[in-house]
Amino acid sequence: MSSGGLELPPGDGGHEGGPADAPGGAPAGVAAGTVSLAPPEAGSVRAGAELDWGADAWSEVRTRAQRAGRAYIWLNLIEQRLRSVVGAVLRPVYEPVHGGDDWVVAAAGPAGQEWVQRAVAVREVSRRKGYLLDPADDNVLSFLTLPQLRELMVQHWPCFEPYFDDRREIERALDELEVTRNVVSRNRALSRPVLEQAERASARLLEVLGAGAGSPAADRLPIDAVEDLVGDRYADVISVHPDRVRLQRQLPAEDLFGGARRLDAIGIGLNLLVQNFSGRRLVRLTEAGCRVRLLFLNPASSAVKRRERELGLRKGELSRAVEMNILHVRRVRAGLRDPSRFDIHVFDETPRFTAYLVEGETSGIAVVQSYLRRARGMEAPVLVLRGGGRGVPKDADHGLFTTYREEFESVWEDSRPVS
Repeated sequence: MSSGGLELPPGDGGHEGGPADAPGGAPAGVAAGTVSLAPPEAGSVRAGAELDWGADAWSEVRTRAQRAGRAYIWLNLIEQRLRSVVGAVLRPVYEPVHGGDDWVVAAAGPAGQEWVQRAVAVREVSRRKGYLLDPADDNVLSFLTLPQLRELMVQHWPCFEPYFDDRREIERALDELEVTRNVVSRNRALSRPVLEQAERASARLLEVLGAGAGSPAADRLPIDAVEDLVGDRYADVISVHPDRVRLQRQLPAEDLFGGARRLDAIGIGLNLLVQNFSGRRLVRLTEAGCRVRLLFLNPASSAVKRRERELGLRKGELSRAVEMNILHVRRVRAGLRDPSRFDIHVFDETPRFTAYLVEGETSGIAVVQSYLRRARGMEAPVLVLRGGGRGVPKDADHGLFTTYREEFESVWEDSRPVS
């Protein structure tokens, strides 16, 4: 009889565990009806073999843990923000009448009586076992889950409507997060598309709930919750792309330059700006108060000729392309009411990198590429840096944004203006 009350098969010859000469029978010297602990014969499945993990298994587990951890941070951020919103809106309505933590029970109503009572019970258990490490969490609201907070919001939408315009947008984002939450809570595999969907939904939901950056510069590239945790490991580098095509898929020119208050760019032809941001849009950006400084490689310099040879271009091909870009931005400057806010310079040194340093009211973004001998700018790897304002890692003063800013200023001092 097993510990679970199930009877093991008898040891007669008509069943498994019969004589040793019978297929699947017990080994010699082992009493019929017993389980042998001897090592299995060669070729048979070894007990505990599944405990051995190879390099591929460890790699898969690490990937799962990284994705689940990243998703958990976003879900935790959303849950805390939604808890704050629900408390700020419903507490003034119910607490004066019901007082204490009973206002949460009253707000849940008959429809939510079961889950709110479960939250109360979990809170009491946490109290007894000493799990409440922060006195601020010693309330029923802190024990409500994301679906329960959503239910409170939906039930009392007239209370939330003055603060949030689009109920469907909030519910749609929470629906997308529910898939990720279900996977993470059960420690199952989380695919990259689902993780990316959850991150987009989280960023959108935080913006709708009023937790966004509040300024166009920061909205262009919202600070990642994971970046805050590991940002010190990478200075101010927040993303790396193998080429400019992949960069523009995630950070289009409009998102990069739109709303900028200061734009400094240095490079050979500045194609990312000139060819992907229209002259009319550049005029409106400058008229709105943006200070623009553009630094091109002199198309008549020997450095252009060397670059043409490196890339295998025909003689004069690159210099003509740079001249066309300079003529384009000159036309933009000519259409401004105040051309003094739009400076165009050329330099004669060997070009070492191209950089777009974009700063807004509270934060900055830089896109930087090094010049490779055999690769055009479109094909070179790209670094995206964060600089200035809040949310920047602690050592950002010594990060790459500052380094490239200083390099730009140094080249600018030795450059010549374009009339």
